[in-house]
Amino acid sequence: MGETMSELKEIISRQKAFFNSNRTKPADFRIRMLRKLDKAVRANEKQLFSALRHDLGKSEAESYMTEISIAYGEIREAIRKVRWWSLPKPVLDSVGTFPSRSFVYPEPYGTALIITPWNYPVNLSLAPLTAAIAAGNCAVLKCSRQSSRTSQVLHNIINHTFPDYYIYCTEMDIDYDVLLDQNYDYMFFTGSPGVGKTVMKAASKHLTPVSLELGGKSPCIIDETADLKLTAKRVAWGKLLNAGQTCIAVDYVLVQNQVKESFIHALEEEFDRRYPDPLQNDSYPCIINRESYDRLIHLIGSEEKVIGGEASLEKHKIAPAIFPDADYDHEIMKREIFGPLLPVIGYDHFDQALSEVKTREKPLACYVFTRDKKRADKVIRELSSGGVCVNDVIMHNANGHLPFGGVGNSGMGAYHGKYGFDAFSHKKAVLKSVTLLDLPFRYPPFDEHKLKLLKKLL
Repeated sequence: MGETMSELKEIISRQKAFFNSNRTKPADFRIRMLRKLDKAVRANEKQLFSALRHDLGKSEAESYMTEISIAYGEIREAIRKVRWWSLPKPVLDSVGTFPSRSFVYPEPYGTALIITPWNYPVNLSLAPLTAAIAAGNCAVLKCSRQSSRTSQVLHNIINHTFPDYYIYCTEMDIDYDVLLDQNYDYMFFTGSPGVGKTVMKAASKHLTPVSLELGGKSPCIIDETADLKLTAKRVAWGKLLNAGQTCIAVDYVLVQNQVKESFIHALEEEFDRRYPDPLQNDSYPCIINRESYDRLIHLIGSEEKVIGGEASLEKHKIAPAIFPDADYDHEIMKREIFGPLLPVIGYDHFDQALSEVKTREKPLACYVFTRDKKRADKVIRELSSGGVCVNDVIMHNANGHLPFGGVGNSGMGAYHGKYGFDAFSHKKAVLKSVTLLDLPFRYPPFDEHKLKLLKKLL
């Protein structure tokens, strides 16, 4: 069993006391802690590879590319730049505040709660934790019980590297009521919109600021000018990362009817080329658990025509499946798929495809493949989403200099690099005035003369 209410409350109390001692705030301390984290992760890299293989069937290459290398990159960037990030930034003064000077001071919130999902358990735990440390916070980390082996390795790494009065990783089976019914200074959650609402409701009890990294049905629009071979190659790659269990995976394709059949054929070839005999292929990831497996099998059964989709209950693997006759009212289109199943819907006019996307919840990502720059720009301008890739998928998330986050139903707030530091920092407005000069027009009594003067100056 996980921690009790009183045990977790005591840990948070110690974290708040440690934070109030101001020891987490100097840049030198933050850098030392980030280096300790980096060293601990590197020392346990093999255990992380093994755990990710056990939980999700990931190859070491995929685990490194999509998980561990991203964690290293976040830590490395923070170590290099945290001194600059944490400095007060001067801003312009106004006539009304003359002769003062104004600054923005980034300050840590205090104790941050970080709740992480099972699909990228290393990346989505260590990236926000890095940001929290870089910003000068204490933190409580909760890893998912679904990716149990990886969560246990992370639990060991964190709790053997840091004292619990600074950084603490809870037991993975801690009761959610116990976890959420605490007075944190910041809450960062990655997961589904449904659970995100629960987290936000809990945060409202103490008016705690939150970041919510959620998901949704990320569309991919393909027009008749697209390079279909390259499009299929990149869509297949992005869809099959982690067997489709990726929050920014292509959830459905809208393709111009003139090239729909050609695209589907090219996509079939890519699936076969990248993962021949997927149920027996050691590098093809598995579905996380029986519940998710059964849900995906049900979705396959809900479509009349399916290309692929063979499955192995023993291995929790489902071969890539294309639904060539999918439509907007089908069950496959009612919620995020989170698996290697891809509905393909045809359209006649580009604006028709955009209109269909606009009627749905704002997605975490939006993809468009076209050689028409005006169409690409139209997608960027008109469709609201967390991020956009033109002629590619997923890769905006690979650039640590871009913010990663959602909008509307797909989340709020963003992180990665400096954006992560900002997410875990309050921007404190500071004005430093002088005593040698005191302008009289701001003080009463007020009369017509002062009003005229104020209108001229302000």
